[in-house]
Amino acid sequence: MIPTLAQALQDQGYTDLTPVQEAVTDDALSNRDLLVSAQTGSGKTVGFGLAIGPTILPEDGQLDQAGAPLALIIAPTRELAMQVKRELTWLYRPAGAHLASCVGGMDYRDERRSLERGAHIVVATPGRLRDHIMRGSIDLSGVRAVVLDEADEMLDLGFREDLEFILEAAPETRRTLLFSATVPPMIATLAKSYQKDAARVVTTSRESQHADIEYRALRVANHDIDAAIINTLRFYDAPNAIVFANTRAMVTRLTTRLSNRGFAVVALSGELTQSERSNALQAMRDGRAKVCVATDVAARGIDLPNLDLVIHAELPTNAETLLHRSGRTGRAGRKGISAMVVPAKMRKRAENLLKWGKLTATWTVPPTAEEITAKDEDRLLNDPVWTESFTEAETGFAAKLLERYAPETIAAAYLRLYTGAASAPEELSADIETQPAKERKTRDVQTFGPSRWFRIDIGREGKAEARWLLPMLCKAGGITKKEIGAIRIQPNETFVEISEPAVPGFLRSIGPAMSLENQAKLSELDGPPQLGARGPRKTKRDYDQPREARSGDTRKQGDAPRKRADTPPRQHDPEAVKPRKPRQKSQGDKPAAPSKKPYEKAKGKPRHESKDRDFKSKSGQRKDGKPPRKEGGKPPAAAKGNAKDTSKRFTPPGGKAKPRKGLGKGGNAAPRRGRS
Repeated sequence: MIPTLAQALQDQGYTDLTPVQEAVTDDALSNRDLLVSAQTGSGKTVGFGLAIGPTILPEDGQLDQAGAPLALIIAPTRELAMQVKRELTWLYRPAGAHLASCVGGMDYRDERRSLERGAHIVVATPGRLRDHIMRGSIDLSGVRAVVLDEADEMLDLGFREDLEFILEAAPETRRTLLFSATVPPMIATLAKSYQKDAARVVTTSRESQHADIEYRALRVANHDIDAAIINTLRFYDAPNAIVFANTRAMVTRLTTRLSNRGFAVVALSGELTQSERSNALQAMRDGRAKVCVATDVAARGIDLPNLDLVIHAELPTNAETLLHRSGRTGRAGRKGISAMVVPAKMRKRAENLLKWGKLTATWTVPPTAEEITAKDEDRLLNDPVWTESFTEAETGFAAKLLERYAPETIAAAYLRLYTGAASAPEELSADIETQPAKERKTRDVQTFGPSRWFRIDIGREGKAEARWLLPMLCKAGGITKKEIGAIRIQPNETFVEISEPAVPGFLRSIGPAMSLENQAKLSELDGPPQLGARGPRKTKRDYDQPREARSGDTRKQGDAPRKRADTPPRQHDPEAVKPRKPRQKSQGDKPAAPSKKPYEKAKGKPRHESKDRDFKSKSGQRKDGKPPRKEGGKPPAAAKGNAKDTSKRFTPPGGKAKPRKGLGKGGNAAPRRGRS
């Protein structure tokens, strides 16, 4: 290993390398392209940092003055890119390396100035790096190694075109290293296109996936999801915890809920700016926040110190996302817990996720309030503060407390202050499983008991509705809705049933005037109202016009409808049907001519003869009432038109026709034809 890299590992406290780090630092692979698949939390960042060392560092391990970049590290998200930069900064500090970042959401001008000053290693996201290449802000002529971290995630996010553009812009003599948790077909195709004789390195064992993570499936009722999250956070009291949700709206709601319950919480989702996301992660690192509610944007690459608990408030969409979410804990040999909140309606889906991910989970229930209280007491008894030394001021004030109060009182007060600093645990429903519809018992309908009836002089015609009558009665009578029974709304009045024990107080609150809001009057009945069978509610059409006016029915309203079956069937009498007499032919009738199509001209005959045939009926009479012409006779001369005759001219309603303008001499002149 290069001396400067070995020194950096020693300064960081590394004693042994992880399996993926040992595999990629093999001397036989020092100059080859690599396609590496390893599980999350296995030290891949340090692994590809060591893998590119022989390619960009000289034998002594010291870099010259920075200029054009020697290596490109491409990550899918901003958080992962900034984390990679932090890891490589301490790894290459002894070598004198300068690192620059090109990350979306950051100031473009600052990044360009940093590149102009020179950088040995550039860590970037695909979209921003492509922008720098297209604008000429970065020179890729000296690049010797390109690393694609979480390559499968970048392809899932739609960065394929950006990656192809970047790889085509880089020199062909470069080394290309692809690191991915899985190797789907898209990754294999990308490797064949842009890698040369790549060595396949596999360190993932799906059967031993996340051996340092304890999986728990917490069965809860459908309405106890938030309570289960609160109790889980309180029970484990992890220094850092992540609560995963599927949507931004869920992240916002959970963040508000946990903040109101006293948790130091931050949110992390794609709608936040880069500075807001960086501040949220920094608050988790320096201890200002203990809980981070996030979407799957934090499921890859986020490495928080002392992250001991991951809670899945909503189940992920697939087993791969479940593995990446859970991989935020149990990293670098630390132990962690991944708790899945499984409501009754999602149990089958949770079982499938565990089966597809080849994971084994302990099925249990969320911690109860009694278990959380016992855990708090255990933490208090085993707190290191009992074995520490105290200052004189602290011991002096303790003496004052003992002089004024008994030791039992001081201890009880301290316990109350200790438990009051944290959120109170939630009471969970004991009925977790939802019974099938066939096995659900019908609800017992309880009788209302003794009651008295009252009448209100407003009904359906006055727009009376139970949704505003009920609060009006409760407010005016000083009663609750439990003391009001049936409400029967009629067309012009409404009957209300009130419990017998509540009637005296109801009448006192109403007063002797017996008046309600909206000038409604109330009166008491001697007994239950006599209500007939309630028919269907009338529609607007029922009020337009009576039925007999609509359908011509002479029956009175309220009569039973007439059925078709009541009418006897019509009998067919052959003798009652009179036969039709044959049509008498006239003397002038001729055999019917073959039918012609409309407007078809008769061959060999003048046009007027074919037109004249249209004016005759079958009996030989003309349709206009005039006697038929003789055969061979001339048709009557057409009436000549007279322009001065205005009897046939259109007269608009409300006035006479206006004379035409520009039609010769006078307004009544006929229009000219031909030459003007």
